[in-house]
Amino acid sequence: MTEQPPRDNLRGAAWLFADMGLNIWALSIVKALGLGYPPAQIVFLRAAVGLMLLTPLILRKRSAFRNVPQPWFQMLRVALSAVTLTASYFAIARVPLALYTTMNFTRPMVVMLLAAVVLRERITARQWGAAALAMTGIVIATDPAATPLGAGLAALLLVVLTGSGAVIVTRALRGTPEIVMMTFYTVGLGLCTLPFALTDWVAVPADELPVLLLIGVFAQAGQLCFLRAHFLGEAGVLSVLGYASLLVSVTVGYLLFDEVPGPRFFAGATLVVVAALTLGLRGRRRGRGAGDSGRQPGR
Repeated sequence: MTEQPPRDNLRGAAWLFADMGLNIWALSIVKALGLGYPPAQIVFLRAAVGLMLLTPLILRKRSAFRNVPQPWFQMLRVALSAVTLTASYFAIARVPLALYTTMNFTRPMVVMLLAAVVLRERITARQWGAAALAMTGIVIATDPAATPLGAGLAALLLVVLTGSGAVIVTRALRGTPEIVMMTFYTVGLGLCTLPFALTDWVAVPADELPVLLLIGVFAQAGQLCFLRAHFLGEAGVLSVLGYASLLVSVTVGYLLFDEVPGPRFFAGATLVVVAALTLGLRGRRRGRGAGDSGRQPGR
C-alpha cells in the first residue's frame, strides 16, 4: 500500500482558496456574458475545454476504465449534473453572486432529506432543526414578499434539487476511480448539452471566444485544486473554510457587478451558514455522509 503523506491543513487550505478563486472567476465570466449566450452552449464549451485538458490523464490512466462499475448510475449522475450546471449558468446571469452562493449552502440539508427518503438514513432532531434554520434563513435572505419568484431564482432552486440528487447518486459510486468519475462527468456534459447548444447556437465574436473558453480552464483547474486540497487537508477543517466563499462572492459581486446586499440578506445568510456548519460538523464527527459539504456537483 502506498504510504499517504501526513495531513497539512495549511497547504490544504491554500489549495482550497485557489479552488475558490478559480471558481468565482469562472462564475464571474458566466455572469458577465451569460445573458448573451444560451446556457447549454456555455456548458458545452466548458466540457470541450475540460476534455482537452483531461485527455493526457485519461490516456495515462486508461486501465482504470476497465469494468466501469454501475454504468447506469454513472449516466444518472451525468444527467443530473448536466441539468445542474446548465440551470446554474442560467441562474448566475440573473441573480446576485452572494445569493447564488447562499442558496447553494442549503444543499447539505436537501441531501440529508433525500438521503432519508432514498437511502433510508435516519434524521435526528438536531438535523431537522438545522434544516428548519436554513430554510428560515433563505426566506429572510430572499424576502419573497418583496422579490417575486423570477426565472433566475426558479433556476437556482432547480440547481439545489438536482445538485443534491447528484450527490446522492455519487454516494452510490464511492470507490470508483476519480479519473473515471471526472471523465464521465466531462464527456457526459458535452453529450447532454450538444443538441441544445447546436439548436440555439450563437456566434461568438473573436474577442469573446478566449474569455468563454477560460470558463472551462478555470473550472477544470479548480477541480484539480479541490482534489489536491482534500488530499492534503482534513475534511472537517476544509468544510469550515469552504464557507469563506460567501465573503468572496459578496466582495466580487460588489466590486465587479455593483451588487450591494442589504441587512436582510446578511441576516438570512448567517442563519444558513450556521445551519450548514452545524449539520456538516456533526456529520464529520459521526462519520456520516449527511454533512457532506465537498465540491458541489455541477460546478
